[in-house]
Amino acid sequence: MIGWKKIKIADLSNTKNSFVQTGPFGSQLHESDYSVEGIPVIMPKDIVQGVISDFSIARVSENHASRLNRHKVQCGDIVYGRRGNIGRHALIRIKEEGWLCGTGCLLLRLDKLKIYPLFSHYYLSQKTIIDHITNQAVGSTMPNLNTEIIKNVTVFLPPLLLQRKIAAILSAYDDLIENNNRRIVILEKMAEELYREWFVRLRFPGYERVKIVKGVPEGWAVMKAFEVLDILGGGTPKTDVPSNWDGNIPFFTPKDSHDGYFAYATEKNISELGLQSCNSQYFPKKTIFITARGTVGNVVMALRPMAMNQSCYALIPKSNNFKLFHFLALRDSIAVIKGTANSGVFDNIITDSFKQFGYLIPPDGLILHFEQIAQNILHEMEILFLKSRLASTSRDRLLSRLMSGKIDVENLDIQFPRSMKEEMANA
Repeated sequence: MIGWKKIKIADLSNTKNSFVQTGPFGSQLHESDYSVEGIPVIMPKDIVQGVISDFSIARVSENHASRLNRHKVQCGDIVYGRRGNIGRHALIRIKEEGWLCGTGCLLLRLDKLKIYPLFSHYYLSQKTIIDHITNQAVGSTMPNLNTEIIKNVTVFLPPLLLQRKIAAILSAYDDLIENNNRRIVILEKMAEELYREWFVRLRFPGYERVKIVKGVPEGWAVMKAFEVLDILGGGTPKTDVPSNWDGNIPFFTPKDSHDGYFAYATEKNISELGLQSCNSQYFPKKTIFITARGTVGNVVMALRPMAMNQSCYALIPKSNNFKLFHFLALRDSIAVIKGTANSGVFDNIITDSFKQFGYLIPPDGLILHFEQIAQNILHEMEILFLKSRLASTSRDRLLSRLMSGKIDVENLDIQFPRSMKEEMANA
């Protein structure tokens, strides 16, 4: 392959404006420095599927951000998490310019005259590279990533024009995924708004003709979550028994949760033997999971049968199997509690926690009417979600072949944006 060469990241980060550095140390950024408003600070937990999630991002004031100016990120930078899920990284887009690389992260600013930012992002997303970085991570109990490990990563680098072509092909898949994700978010808001309109603001069909008794519509009841849901626990097979693992059963843990509706891919799978040897059921599709430890209070719905570890609960409606109603009611209840309660409330969830919150339960006929409408919204969301999964799988299969030069794109005619920043704005 003419013009391709092997080069270490150390040689792509050795100019005045290119480097690999750690985020601020604990002595530079204290917990007391964080504020409700201000400049976002990127932590490892905010790195989600190659992008930065601002769902629960920390912030500091402008004064603190100015003091930490050398840690401000630019468009085209790459941020790695140093601990936990080693190998996870995100490409900094236009909207994140000026945010801070936080404690627990590494910041890569590579020489743009040698390597195109989108290309570097996709190159580092290869499973072989992630596995290599993970294997190099130091620490027996908690693996850690350092600057030397990243600097020693070798990149198989084509000429810049080919880099841009390869990045354009792969980003077309990401554009499709992002478009689907935007549509999913709109549908999520539609479902949530429908729930709130009927069951929070009480503007359900026929509400004008229903008498209000002690603050609630006649025939309705305020019930605790514990009264309307079966709360089921999970368990983990022995980790030192290889036959328990790497089977075909998805194994849901808090690491697999997020702020979206659905759980599908899991970090780990267990075998039939593993399922038989742990305290988890094989929960059916559309089971509601809530995370109880670690990342606490995320409510998701399984899109395929799964087992579950002991840091979560499976929530099963006790009667009539109105899963969508209870799913949206739980998400709304948890969102309200998170927004109004002290931070310590969700350090941990135990069975008794479900006795502390609840929601309005209307007559079955109204719930059934709601489910018939909500089902159409959730079905469309599921289709879009699975289309994105398929696009992601196709992109990943293509990734290694493009990065190794096995697919020749030299003669491919691609129209590029006028500038890197214009392309990154759409990335």
